[in-house]
Amino acid sequence: MKRDAPRYAPRILACTICGEEKSLSQVWFLVTESHCEDKLKVLQWQDEVATREGMYGACCPAHVEELVIHWMTTGSLDFPFATTANPVRLGRRIPLASLPVMIEPDIRGARQIGELAVHRESMGRLLNESPDSLQLILDELTRALQHESMSEAGCASSDCVHSGMLRPA
Repeated sequence: MKRDAPRYAPRILACTICGEEKSLSQVWFLVTESHCEDKLKVLQWQDEVATREGMYGACCPAHVEELVIHWMTTGSLDFPFATTANPVRLGRRIPLASLPVMIEPDIRGARQIGELAVHRESMGRLLNESPDSLQLILDELTRALQHESMSEAGCASSDCVHSGMLRPA
């Protein structure tokens, strides 16, 4: 008697930005956000962590940078259709029961490469008054990610690695 066991297709892990599927030899990154603390964390890729809720894969440092820019400008990692929450009008009370529950991503066992924290009101003002001032932060992030990539597997995807700049479309 041969019993048919249920078959489960493995989850295909893809880059949030370009949709490229992850192969075993590639060095990738994970990006996740803390809604409560308004922080973004960049993690070393681990297959088990990547399948958890709230993890966003990036195939190269340039795509991590793109996710970071998206998060800084919209307040969300949901790419490409991120929207910020509607502002609450003063004097209007919202019952706690009707507020959405934000579950923080589980990063246990993950190696953190970097973390960014922002003050949203200041970020909005900075983006309006001097958007180029954020380039220093992005350059340092990209440099750290490139170092991480090269130390793990060498420079595998030269088309994604650009010094501090986004990959051309």
